[in-house]
Amino acid sequence: MGVSGQTIAPKRGFMEIKVLGTGCTRCNTAEAIIREAVAASGIDAQVIKVKDIKEIAKYAVAVTPGIVVDGQIKSVGKVPSVEEVMEWIREAKGY
Repeated sequence: MGVSGQTIAPKRGFMEIKVLGTGCTRCNTAEAIIREAVAASGIDAQVIKVKDIKEIAKYAVAVTPGIVVDGQIKSVGKVPSVEEVMEWIREAKGY
């Protein structure tokens, strides 16, 4: 089971959003929603699709998709809404 709020430090200099999942429909949908929210927000962010099971396990995510924003797990096992992703972006940017 995933641990919401767990932090794994991101690289500095840009926002990093990871979609953890092996390629299922829900994971692909989550990635598309995140890309839509990033584009709408106008932020400089790198969206990374993580399919490697060993890498996903580092986040203790057992149910995908898992969403990680700047090293902090924000969602496990569900497809977020654009509004949820926008809120995570605002929180990470401090506004």
